[in-house]
Amino acid sequence: MRILHAIHDFLPRHHAGSEIYALTLCRELASRHHVTVLCAEYDARRRHGHVTWRVFEDLQVVEIVNNWTCASFEETYRPPLIGERIAHVLRAIQPDVVHVHNLLNLTFDLPALAAKHGAPVVATLHDYTLVCPSGGQRLHQSERHVCHTIDADRCARCFRESPFHAQISFAKLAGVARGSSVAGRAASGLSKIVRRFPRLGGGLVRAAARVPHLPLTPQDINDRLTAAREVFKQIDTFVAPSPSIASEFEQLGLDRSRIRVSDYGFVPLRRPSRNGAHGPVRIGYVGTLVWHKGVHALVDAVRRLSPSSYELKIFGDVNVFPDYVAHLRAGAAGLPVTFSGAFDRERAGDVYGGIDVLVVPSLWLENSPLVIHEAFMAGVPVVGARMGGIADLVEDGRNGRLYDPASLGALERILRELIETPGLLGGLAAGVRMSPPVKSIAQDACEWEAIYADVVNRRAAAGPTA
Repeated sequence: MRILHAIHDFLPRHHAGSEIYALTLCRELASRHHVTVLCAEYDARRRHGHVTWRVFEDLQVVEIVNNWTCASFEETYRPPLIGERIAHVLRAIQPDVVHVHNLLNLTFDLPALAAKHGAPVVATLHDYTLVCPSGGQRLHQSERHVCHTIDADRCARCFRESPFHAQISFAKLAGVARGSSVAGRAASGLSKIVRRFPRLGGGLVRAAARVPHLPLTPQDINDRLTAAREVFKQIDTFVAPSPSIASEFEQLGLDRSRIRVSDYGFVPLRRPSRNGAHGPVRIGYVGTLVWHKGVHALVDAVRRLSPSSYELKIFGDVNVFPDYVAHLRAGAAGLPVTFSGAFDRERAGDVYGGIDVLVVPSLWLENSPLVIHEAFMAGVPVVGARMGGIADLVEDGRNGRLYDPASLGALERILRELIETPGLLGGLAAGVRMSPPVKSIAQDACEWEAIYADVVNRRAAAGPTA
């Protein structure tokens, strides 16, 4: 088959969970099929709509620059030039099937464009970008509000405070669309600030806010939701990696009969040897260092523990959101906390082998966090916030512990109990070892091949589309 995978951004620049999973799945499928990755990139040094064909780890990648040069709010999710470029890619590749991981930075029109070429579309539900215009976390950060329901008024406020709105404003301020080399260099510097300091309250963001920007009303948000529900109808099959995200999308209007629940697959992790040495409990965090991941809540929790009783190792790229990392470092000053940076996938076994418990302190409705699966493959129990799909994976008291993130001191109390109760961590680790094995990426790819064959056959039986 010719399979086109579409995702909002991709490696090597972006290393979050959905990008890593898409890479792993594509590499497995590429051993038997012709696989291409379609992605977007925000890069003010290049012209909006610029297309680059490149190779990453033997995969063909088509990268389209989307600098958010939008004339209306509708163009944030249906950018005309990006749609034209995608239509060209479809003509060039002629895929048998399109696998959507994320339409953010691309276009809601992609499924309809694929249908015109006779290609059925399947999708993995990684997050909520189809219904959340501010990044897909369904979290209004400045109001500290998790959006269990979609409130158009709140969404409109949230989008105006989001880095996407800032990108639009900076594009206007720097004249990115005119393609001026001077403006491009200026915009390049501004774009780094947008990416690295999304919550920055300094003069540049205030200046951008004074630039005439997109009018945005709650009705615009409702129109976007209506467009998202049309996308629901245009995608042949959805796969939800967790029961939690399947339930959420059902409540958002997606027909439950068109959702299959099937978790991610993984490259088997080398299980590290554990020497059983006694000493401070080694607490770990692995992931993106960004506010909605709740790393600050973990730092706050350990601050009230005895410094001699634990070590906290924080793994994640400190250069993506350095303002947030600076806040974390300030909070961790004087504590046994180490910022260990990012690591190559080949080192994952050693990283998990160096901790006794992984903490997943997320503040948003997580789907099926990759780090929990990795920890389980390494035999490490998990302490997680009772949010979204975390509770689908962590069985409280068996392979980890769950806590209510809204309860003051709940995380601290669990960590204190693990530190002060001999044998408790060992019992949870034993529960991890007795749990069903994590699905392999080879098995996952076989399941996807069956889905691809099913939708291709159904499309062929239905005949050509108009």
